[in-house]
Amino acid sequence: MPSKIINGYKLQFYSLDRYEPPHIHVVKAEKRAKIWLHDLSIAWSRDFSQRELNQILDIISQNQQALTEWYREFFS
Repeated sequence: MPSKIINGYKLQFYSLDRYEPPHIHVVKAEKRAKIWLHDLSIAWSRDFSQRELNQILDIISQNQQALTEWYREFFS
Protein backbone atom coordinates (compact mmCIF):
# COMPACT_ATOMS: atom_id res chain seq x y z
CA MET A 1 0.00 0.00 0.00
CA PRO A 2 1.85 3.08 -1.20
CA SER A 3 1.48 6.22 0.88
CA LYS A 4 2.59 9.82 1.17
CA ILE A 5 2.30 12.13 4.16
CA ILE A 6 1.31 15.75 3.57
CA ASN A 7 0.67 18.10 6.51
CA GLY A 8 0.22 15.16 8.86
CA TYR A 9 -2.35 13.42 6.66
CA LYS A 10 -1.37 10.03 5.27
CA LEU A 11 -2.56 9.72 1.67
CA GLN A 12 -2.72 6.18 0.34
CA PHE A 13 -4.53 3.77 -1.91
CA TYR A 14 -5.08 0.04 -1.83
CA SER A 15 -4.29 -2.43 -4.58
CA LEU A 16 -7.75 -4.00 -4.25
CA ASP A 17 -9.26 -0.67 -5.41
CA ARG A 18 -7.83 -0.99 -8.93
CA TYR A 19 -11.24 -1.22 -10.62
CA GLU A 20 -12.65 1.93 -9.03
CA PRO A 21 -12.18 5.43 -10.44
CA PRO A 22 -9.05 7.22 -9.15
CA HIS A 23 -9.37 8.11 -5.49
CA ILE A 24 -7.24 8.53 -2.40
CA HIS A 25 -7.69 7.30 1.15
CA VAL A 26 -6.76 9.77 3.89
CA VAL A 27 -5.75 8.61 7.36
CA LYS A 28 -4.85 10.53 10.50
CA ALA A 29 -4.85 8.66 13.82
CA GLU A 30 -8.15 6.72 13.82
CA LYS A 31 -9.83 9.04 11.30
CA ARG A 32 -10.42 7.93 7.72
CA ALA A 33 -11.82 9.34 4.49
CA LYS A 34 -12.02 8.42 0.83
CA ILE A 35 -11.84 11.22 -1.75
CA TRP A 36 -12.57 10.89 -5.47
CA LEU A 37 -9.77 12.57 -7.43
CA HIS A 38 -11.74 13.51 -10.56
CA ASP A 39 -14.09 15.94 -8.79
CA LEU A 40 -12.64 16.11 -5.25
CA SER A 41 -15.86 14.82 -3.71
CA ILE A 42 -15.93 12.91 -0.45
CA ALA A 43 -16.97 9.29 -0.97
CA TRP A 44 -17.11 8.75 2.79
CA SER A 45 -15.54 10.03 5.98
CA ARG A 46 -15.14 8.62 9.50
CA ASP A 47 -14.50 11.01 12.40
CA PHE A 48 -12.96 13.96 10.50
CA SER A 49 -14.49 17.32 11.39
CA GLN A 50 -15.73 19.58 8.60
CA ARG A 51 -12.71 21.84 9.22
CA GLU A 52 -10.36 18.88 8.73
CA LEU A 53 -12.21 17.77 5.60
CA ASN A 54 -11.82 21.28 4.18
CA GLN A 55 -8.06 21.08 4.88
CA ILE A 56 -7.88 17.65 3.26
CA LEU A 57 -9.75 18.83 0.17
CA ASP A 58 -7.40 21.82 -0.07
CA ILE A 59 -4.34 19.56 0.13
CA ILE A 60 -5.73 17.19 -2.47
CA SER A 61 -6.74 20.06 -4.73
CA GLN A 62 -3.20 21.48 -4.61
CA ASN A 63 -1.80 18.02 -5.46
CA GLN A 64 -4.62 16.67 -7.63
CA GLN A 65 -2.62 16.18 -10.82
CA ALA A 66 0.34 14.53 -9.08
CA LEU A 67 -1.94 12.25 -7.03
CA THR A 68 -3.89 11.22 -10.13
CA GLU A 69 -0.66 10.43 -11.98
CA TRP A 70 0.64 8.48 -8.97
CA TYR A 71 -2.61 6.48 -8.86
CA ARG A 72 -2.48 5.69 -12.59
CA GLU A 73 1.19 4.75 -12.49
CA PHE A 74 0.61 2.37 -9.60
CA PHE A 75 -2.31 0.64 -11.30
CA SER A 76 -0.77 0.47 -14.80
